[in-house]
Amino acid sequence: MGETEDPKNDSATEVEKDQKHERKEKDNHNEEKENGEKDNIDEKKKDKDGAKDKKKDKNPENKKDPSKLRVKLEKIEQKMQDMQLKKDEILKMINEVESNAPPATA
Repeated sequence: MGETEDPKNDSATEVEKDQKHERKEKDNHNEEKENGEKDNIDEKKKDKDGAKDKKKDKNPENKKDPSKLRVKLEKIEQKMQDMQLKKDEILKMINEVESNAPPATA
């Protein structure tokens, strides 16, 4: 006759393995946090400074220049035309699928 393993022992060893694994992950995470904490602070400061520089680059006179406003308008109109084409294609596909689909029975 064969011996059967006790399922309680299997689950206990699995739990112990999981706990050990979690402890190792926490230890590794803590070490990384201590080592990388200084670097992250410096990077965040650089990011904030870079964002401020981007905002300063905008020229308020551009809002009053008719030629630049026309260029913006043309870009917007082109995007609207492209979106309308995409919309028409999607509507066409929907109509094809609905016409080919068998009628639903309730």
